Amino acid sequence: MAFFTTAASSTRGRSGRGLLRPFLHGIALLCALTSTLTAAPASAQKANISGLTDLTFTSVSFTSPSTTMSEDICVYSSSFPEKYQISASGSGSGGSFTLASGTDTLAYQVAWSSSPGQTSGGTSLSAGVPLTGQTSSASQKTCNSGPATSASLIVTIPYSAVDAATAGNYSGTLSLTVIPE
Repeated sequence: MAFFTTAASSTRGRSGRGLLRPFLHGIALLCALTSTLTAAPASAQKANISGLTDLTFTSVSFTSPSTTMSEDICVYSSSFPEKYQISASGSGSGGSFTLASGTDTLAYQVAWSSSPGQTSGGTSLSAGVPLTGQTSSASQKTCNSGPATSASLIVTIPYSAVDAATAGNYSGTLSLTVIPE
């Protein structure tokens, strides 16, 4: 997933002072994904992730604690029961979840739910650390039959990151990997 953001100046007060701060808007989340096959005997298990689309943060506000967007997607696992693990890696240093504008960075958080329709909560993901024991309700690898989606990806840009950001065009990549268990 790649993020793109543009920034314009916005004035807001803190402790009676007027401060010039960046107002970030137009953050687009482009999706990159990886389905990984496990090395297994003749009855090889397979996993697939599909339905990821670009997320666009239309604005990032200074008045709310954070800005969150979520997306319902399809995760399929051919294992029985339909268990899988998911991991995420960003394009920041060491795979961290950060956007960059030159040398400036803007951190974001990633959460996962193995239930569709989740817009908050979920289990926080750490870069490169698999979240195991997830169960899929998908009966087809692209959810073209049965439930249309089987999981939720939740991305949050925390207020503290926005408050510390400088104006600029930020971008980055988030990769998801799913492996059957």
